[in-house]
Amino acid sequence: MAAGKEIRGKIKSVENTKKITKAMEMVAASKMRKAQERMRAARPYSEKIRNIAANLGQANPEYVHPFMRSNNAKASGVIVVSTDKGLCGGMNTNVLRIVTAKLRELQAAGTSTQAVAIGNKGLGFLNRVGAKVVAHVTQLGDTPHLDKLIGPVKVLLDAYAKGEVNAVYLGYTRFINTMKQEPVLEQLLPLSAAKMQAEAKASGAQPAWDYIYEPDAQVVIDDLLLRYVEALVYQAVAENMASEQSARMVAMKSATDNAGSVIAELKLVYNKTRQAAITKELSEIVAGAAAV
Repeated sequence: MAAGKEIRGKIKSVENTKKITKAMEMVAASKMRKAQERMRAARPYSEKIRNIAANLGQANPEYVHPFMRSNNAKASGVIVVSTDKGLCGGMNTNVLRIVTAKLRELQAAGTSTQAVAIGNKGLGFLNRVGAKVVAHVTQLGDTPHLDKLIGPVKVLLDAYAKGEVNAVYLGYTRFINTMKQEPVLEQLLPLSAAKMQAEAKASGAQPAWDYIYEPDAQVVIDDLLLRYVEALVYQAVAENMASEQSARMVAMKSATDNAGSVIAELKLVYNKTRQAAITKELSEIVAGAAAV
């Protein structure tokens, strides 16, 4: 019964793995609800500041913020939002695939890249492909904090304001629902007044109106557009965290179901092996008795 003992050991091992994946599924489900609530709570602020930024972009055309001006620099910036941990299905793979395609496109156009990594997986990927990582932040935990994100992101924002990069792209995973998460790579800078206006109109904003600026338009628009970009980055991280917990819950549920199937198959093999061993012993006994 050496084979039977080995199969029993495999069954025990898979059962232990099933307990772990079931526990991880329950933990991810609990964190997923909190992450989704946090993401949805941040959406109204993002939509409101987008509407105001769109109105300001249309209402005061005599002052153009550096974020809304194009330049001819031979470098681009990419912000990659990923997870710190794995075991969340193909979520990181999908977003890193579109980032890789963008890096190849920029390289083919003769444009160098500077990257900011948010999350361990993205940082490891950028280091492996040899990208120039100018800043990174990892170990954000389950709750994103804007003060941790501002520093690394500001490196690329300042580089764009100085004319060192011609565009900044943001790659992350957008939360659609528990079963679906969509990898997204969107242009963060330069900001397009027309694009902001279209986004504001899509979200049901009122038509643009003029404002009274205090102390003056430049100070207000400078601060507001910086907050606008920061809000976009924060919202991307919040969406990515909600997607992470949803993807991990689905992946762990699939792993638990697969473990159950493997256990059922191993038990069937074990029972067949045990039955064959018993049949062999009975045959030997009967043969021995017949010989006597």
